[in-house]
Amino acid sequence: MDVRSDGNAVPLAVDLDGTLIATDLLWEGLFLLIRRNPLFLFMVPVWIATGGPARLKLEIAARVDIDATVLPYRPAVLDRLRSERDAGRSIVLATGTPRKFADAIAAHLGLFDTVIATEGRENVTAGRKRAVLTAAYGDGGFDYVGNSRHDLKVFDAAREAIVVAPDRQAARWQAMHRCELLETPKPTLRTVAKMLRAHQWLKNSLIAVPMVLAHEYLNLNMLLACLLAFVSFSACASAVYIVNDFFDLTLDRRHATKRSRPFASGLLSMRFGLVSMAVLLAVGLFTAAFLPPLFWAALAAYLVGTTAYSLAVKRMLLIDVLALAGLYTTRILAGAAATGTEVSFWLLAFSIFFFLSLALVKRYVELRSTPLPAKERIAGRGYRTEDQEIIAQAGMGAAFSSALVLALYIDSAAVRELYPHPWMIWPLAPIVLYLTMRVWILARRDEMHDDPVVFIISDWRSQLVAGIGAIMLVVASNVS
Repeated sequence: MDVRSDGNAVPLAVDLDGTLIATDLLWEGLFLLIRRNPLFLFMVPVWIATGGPARLKLEIAARVDIDATVLPYRPAVLDRLRSERDAGRSIVLATGTPRKFADAIAAHLGLFDTVIATEGRENVTAGRKRAVLTAAYGDGGFDYVGNSRHDLKVFDAAREAIVVAPDRQAARWQAMHRCELLETPKPTLRTVAKMLRAHQWLKNSLIAVPMVLAHEYLNLNMLLACLLAFVSFSACASAVYIVNDFFDLTLDRRHATKRSRPFASGLLSMRFGLVSMAVLLAVGLFTAAFLPPLFWAALAAYLVGTTAYSLAVKRMLLIDVLALAGLYTTRILAGAAATGTEVSFWLLAFSIFFFLSLALVKRYVELRSTPLPAKERIAGRGYRTEDQEIIAQAGMGAAFSSALVLALYIDSAAVRELYPHPWMIWPLAPIVLYLTMRVWILARRDEMHDDPVVFIISDWRSQLVAGIGAIMLVVASNVS
């Protein structure tokens, strides 16, 4: 039968990365490899230099596995493939992805009659993919579903082209040839805000704590320094959040709520994330250039600490929560460095205990919200279901310790030098107890956001009592 006379006899070939799935398995595999052993990063240029992209893909595939069951498949493409297959059409997966990954996806979906993938020295993309398809089905003997500039040569050889989520070049080609465009969800500004985790920037308000406690909140130079430090930390923190999302893609896709994150869901591409990360780091470092060298040291410590946390520390029992408490305290140290104010032992001790309690809340909530069999660890963490009780006890102990440190500080000689009437700030201790105990009660009721720091900053009751405490500090410092 002439394939051109019967549409069902013409096979439908579909690309994988960016077309069938809203992600790129090369980048995903690379980050899986780096998470397993960061030293592999130094092998990447060697593999590219000695074998090009094909060798890089195959070296990655030889060392990591993908979970085909949780990948962000495009529903519109899947529906189209299923309807075409039900109509009796032959479906071909034609991808430059390594055969190991392509076969895993084909086995999971059960839609493909043939799989064409990279398995030797030739990278099966662009011209090479066109040559393989035309050799098998003839020029104009197949239809093709693709999305990027790498598919343009294949589009030209296909009988009909179907374009999905096109990049700039593919969009121009589609408009010029007026071929079918398969609609897919598009990212919005809200998607970008979720990528940046803009709500997490509230944590960086801790930078202003040393200035406030030094009663310099009307000092314009210090206010400007705090603002610059806030921008620097927020930009760098968002860059690290992007890296963290890359390392946690598989874990996030298995999570009830995190699966909707921009990269896990495929709403944003990993290439967009890498460009955004570079821009954010540039903004953060440029802003830091206007601040003292000690601030650079604090920012560098934060970047190293958060990267280490993303790569390994967050999977270490108890070390992870101590690291989180340390990262919060680093923000306070950065604020002191930016404004040139001193940081007391009391403040650092209070910060460690207070934020250790909140970090333990985060783990407690994760354990309560994740159903697990006994003696099995929560994915990506070092904790098991039976650890809930000890975590709660440790968290409440840290909360009471922070209040005790604050009470001892209020009764110290340092406070008597700063405040004529120290008794006026005594209510700060019960305020801290109220904030932390309320967080723990809500966590026990399963009513707690998975990030208690953001909860405290955004919760109106917490804002109210914190505002009362701030007013007490201001009044006590100005009453003679």
